[in-house]
Amino acid sequence: DGTEPSHMHYENDENYFRGYEWWLMKEAKKRNPKIKLIGLPWTFPGWIGKGENWPYDYPDVTAYYIISWILGAKQYHDLDIDYVGIWNERAFNSKYIKLLRYTLDKHNLQQVRIIASDRLWEPISLVLRLDSELDGAVDVIGAHYPGTKTVPDALLTKKKLWSSEDYSTFNDDIGAGCWARILNQNYVNGNMTSTIAWNLVASYYEELPFGRCGLMTAQEPWSGHYKVESPIWITAHTTQFTQPGWSYLQVDGHLKGGGSFVALTDGLGNLTIIIETMTHNHSQCIRPPLPRFSVTPQRATFYLKGSFHLVETLQVWHSRLGFEYGNSSLFQQLPPVNVWKGSFSLDLNVDEVYTLTTLKTGQKCRCPEPPPSQPFPSNYKDDFNIRNPPFSEAPNFADQTGVFEYFVNSSDPGDHVFTLRQVVLQRPITWASDADQTISIIGNFQWVNMTVTCDIYIEKQRDGGVFVAGRVDNGGIYVRRTKGVFFWVFADGTYRVTGDLAGEEILMKGLSGVRSNVWHTLTLNIQGNSASGLLNGYPLWENVTISSPSNGWAAIGAHSFEFAQFDNFHVE
Repeated sequence: DGTEPSHMHYENDENYFRGYEWWLMKEAKKRNPKIKLIGLPWTFPGWIGKGENWPYDYPDVTAYYIISWILGAKQYHDLDIDYVGIWNERAFNSKYIKLLRYTLDKHNLQQVRIIASDRLWEPISLVLRLDSELDGAVDVIGAHYPGTKTVPDALLTKKKLWSSEDYSTFNDDIGAGCWARILNQNYVNGNMTSTIAWNLVASYYEELPFGRCGLMTAQEPWSGHYKVESPIWITAHTTQFTQPGWSYLQVDGHLKGGGSFVALTDGLGNLTIIIETMTHNHSQCIRPPLPRFSVTPQRATFYLKGSFHLVETLQVWHSRLGFEYGNSSLFQQLPPVNVWKGSFSLDLNVDEVYTLTTLKTGQKCRCPEPPPSQPFPSNYKDDFNIRNPPFSEAPNFADQTGVFEYFVNSSDPGDHVFTLRQVVLQRPITWASDADQTISIIGNFQWVNMTVTCDIYIEKQRDGGVFVAGRVDNGGIYVRRTKGVFFWVFADGTYRVTGDLAGEEILMKGLSGVRSNVWHTLTLNIQGNSASGLLNGYPLWENVTISSPSNGWAAIGAHSFEFAQFDNFHVE
């Protein structure tokens, strides 16, 4: 639901301090040093394709780009990347995968393993069986949204099978039910030993296409409000009592009355059993469609054999998703279960999760209440005057195409030394349908009447241009169809008012006298069904009728992938 800045915007550019991912990886490692780090390209900078929307024509260039990122992670952040993927949900190329493995090895990165191909089980599984060199290069077959099922070819490779992207579901109790079910059944039905949720935390504007499709919600940086949603506690049932490197026991995990269980061990005598009894209507994920099945209350008896026969008690953690009454009980510790001569029984109701474990380390934090929820400030300013910003991008701006970064104008006489600059100069090798324009949104989607003011600086001569906008209604994978009220000025001295980002619905146009490489101030005022625009404080156009959209964010952006600067942003 937005763009991320690359470590290499241009061929001769390297910067390992952009974006939030380095910070996020370091924070994760602080909490659990055993956590695994994976890199997967969704998109590549345009220079890699040398003009083509394809990353495999110059495989050595693409491999160099990926390996630079892995080496930078280590050099600048002391982060060890464990796995790397090929191209998210797009075609793979066998020659490139082999070259990537060769290049990793050449740079002493033998421990970095390759996942392929983050799409479907086929054709990658079949190709691995037919190509022994490729088979040697790939460690893990990763499939997306497998619906808990795998295919014979994948099993025949004898490789680790992962659901390398899953969940993607609204994080209410049904989302928690989806997550509980697939965390178990991806192994029980499909032999998958890893399930990765897209996404970790919903920290982006909720009205974007995949609003709240994270395990928890933290989408108000201006208030500090967040919510630990039920999928987090479903996660805890597995992740507090296992670690990467534990092994699944090869048992049939289907329960007679419906539902499933898995059992894992660290190989040192510890045992963790996770049981789920999610019903069909309370565990549907966003994709794929879920075939009907039934779950009924049942008594289940478990028999511990081998070395586990000696286990005498198991700690118990329990969740019940309370759909009928709306009072869920999440991750509560219950009295331990006594194991009698290697067996114990449990009465299972529907929509429950149990963890039974030899580990005594489980905990549910008693955390202070987060600050109360508040809407985005109705009067918001940013002059971007920050000498050593902790992040490369300004807070609250959400780039939807292009990248907007803090910039220091060392040649400026003083008013505009610190600015925000759009820095992507070529359309990327895209994953989704990025716009042809660059855009960053900000504010409250419910806003109706607003005044947006911003100083702008066009850097591209002749056909360069920039805009400020209001009532912006879309982003993410739908950014190309974004509507709103867009006030454009161009380096050729013209202006336009359009009802869309693409610039096809022209509401007004004329001459402005704006030129490139000069600072100007744009003001867009939207009241009811009428809009007006000012240039440098003087009216340029007024009384333009606005029919739709009726509300939306504010935004800034440029006419293409071009350098452009913004300063003294103000929305009211």
